[in-house]
Amino acid sequence: MSDHQPPNEAESTLPPSTLEPEKDEEKTPVNSRSSLESTRKDDNGDLEKADPEKTLAEATQPEDKDPNIVDWDGENDPANPLNWSMRKKGAHILSISLITFLVPLASSMFAPGVSLVAEEFDETRSIMHSLVVSIYVLGLAFGPMVLAPLSEVYGRWICYAGCNVLYVVFTAACGLSTNIAMLTVFRLLCGIAGSAPLAVGGGSIADMFPVEQRGRALGSLTIGPVFGPVIGPVAGGYLAQDVGWRWIFWVLTIASGVATVYQILFTRETFAPLILERKTKRLRKQTGNMALRSKLDKNISNQEIFIRAIVRPTKMLLFSPISIFFAVSCAIVYGVLYLLLTTFPMVFSDVYGFGPGTSGLTYIGLGVGCVSAMLTFSLTSDRFLARQVAKGNTPRPEHRLPLLIGSGPLLAVGLFWFGWSAESGVHWIVPILGSALAGAGCLLFMMPMMGYLVDAFNIYAASALAANSLLRSIGGAMLPLAGPSMFDTLGFGWGCSLLAFIVLGFSPALLFIYRYGEYIRTRWEIKL
Repeated sequence: MSDHQPPNEAESTLPPSTLEPEKDEEKTPVNSRSSLESTRKDDNGDLEKADPEKTLAEATQPEDKDPNIVDWDGENDPANPLNWSMRKKGAHILSISLITFLVPLASSMFAPGVSLVAEEFDETRSIMHSLVVSIYVLGLAFGPMVLAPLSEVYGRWICYAGCNVLYVVFTAACGLSTNIAMLTVFRLLCGIAGSAPLAVGGGSIADMFPVEQRGRALGSLTIGPVFGPVIGPVAGGYLAQDVGWRWIFWVLTIASGVATVYQILFTRETFAPLILERKTKRLRKQTGNMALRSKLDKNISNQEIFIRAIVRPTKMLLFSPISIFFAVSCAIVYGVLYLLLTTFPMVFSDVYGFGPGTSGLTYIGLGVGCVSAMLTFSLTSDRFLARQVAKGNTPRPEHRLPLLIGSGPLLAVGLFWFGWSAESGVHWIVPILGSALAGAGCLLFMMPMMGYLVDAFNIYAASALAANSLLRSIGGAMLPLAGPSMFDTLGFGWGCSLLAFIVLGFSPALLFIYRYGEYIRTRWEIKL
């Protein structure tokens, strides 16, 4: 384990407790049926499929009186992120949310300035115009496959800090680019570095919040990947038009630099196994007892932990039916969202004659739909779980999914509305209203899906979200490349209708997952 310790991290110097933990049923999170299994270890000491909440909280309470086991200093140990104050947790959520907003914001903020870049660099190939925008999203696809495992070995804090610094550097390099190839390469590197909070954010929330309190925290995390690409063109259009496309990157550099400084100064490690490992090392130095070991020590090398962690997202994509379904459907939804985003300049410039700045304002409808959906999920998800507990039911990850059922039809209606109103050339407010429904449908899919993955794979939430992010970002990068030719051939009406029919095609599966997800999840469990 790395000895690096972020600023302000509390250091407990008390000896490990050997007392039996007090019972506190109200504070003990209850999870799904698979989560009610006892924690067990394989022959190599690795955690098998077990209660994720118990792995981080209950399992860290001593089950024997071995004085060499280093554990939390009781159930209310302030060093345990689950026991942090809401103010401290809020500071960490703010840090993650800032970056998860800025990173997707940059994916589309640059789009209105592509024509100016092509003119400056004398680039006439239309494929390069699309590639220089979408390659950023490819970086968001592949970065999490490495960064999520790294966070499970070296902790969340160092992944955030290192990647945030690199993101600032690469964004500045985009603004200094002298040709389109250079710009394309640095856009890819920006995507890879910027993917850290998208990959690790869900794991951080699982570190700090029990299952019944995650709804609002997940709302702040999920709004960025959907709302950022919507807001980006609004600002990017006027920046490119008034002060040039390079200022888009200067603004992003300044904003991400501020967020990076905040993260480095005001956040600390949240990953429980690493916190206990550091505590163990301190106690070894203080007591001279080299036999001390962490309660969460897997008794394997960091190299072996990393190998298992880097393979884990791939195993989820290949052998977990739930992960496979959500990854594929999320790739479709995210691809449709980005294709819709790239359609706005064509619709409002060609059909309605808007300039670059005014065209950016047309994304506001999509943003309003996203915000409405975020508030709906944030205000209802935890309450729904609370009602299930009040009825005597055991909370399950599937209880995050009621709003997911209507997301597909809502997105499809928005696509039909947007496409055919643009095709007929009616007043410009009509397609914007349609885009608001589409935005709400996208977010009502994304938020319950991410909440489900975090609850179902708790301690491995980062790996679960990395697996999902891979296909999601590939869909967001590749599908928009087909947009210009598709709309040239089919027109806006039938082009959007084709997308709507695809969304409707997998919508019945959303109801199926809600009804039978627990059976599928427990029937085909995989060893992680």
